Amino acid sequence: MNHPYKKLARALILTAACGLGATTVQAADEPPVINIKRLSMEMALKAAETAIHTCRGKGIQIGVTVVDRGGNPQVVLRDVLAPDLTLTISRLKAYTAVSFTAATSSLESRGEGALGRVPGLFFGAGGVPIQAGGQTYGAIGVSGAPSGKTDEECASAGAKAIEADLELM
Repeated sequence: MNHPYKKLARALILTAACGLGATTVQAADEPPVINIKRLSMEMALKAAETAIHTCRGKGIQIGVTVVDRGGNPQVVLRDVLAPDLTLTISRLKAYTAVSFTAATSSLESRGEGALGRVPGLFFGAGGVPIQAGGQTYGAIGVSGAPSGKTDEECASAGAKAIEADLELM
């Protein structure tokens, strides 16, 4: 007795096998492994500490977050007198900078539209991507200065502090 599901099962197996063949041909054009350069913890910490010291030099206590390429926090520091809120805002700035691969100051007008209502994004100055050799390694966000411009100056100093090291990779 021929069960009706046997025909369906054979058809599905044949369809899947044909699909695998097409995928295999397409995948042959792609490398089997994708190499992604990442910041070491030491490089991320150096960027964060440089941002803290730059703002301290201006008499400002800040919070700073360095995120990886995926927007995940890698280093989070808060100077002694910086409010707790600076940590949340610095993370949002860093996440937004890496998501758009742009300084958050250049994105401020986007916050006025629909993107401004997306939770987890921050369209104010203070976040910059960490880039070297044409690659994006992550981003750094700073919060706590009286202006976003000063936040961004400190974040940029942190990114620049490791740029030469990253160029050598």
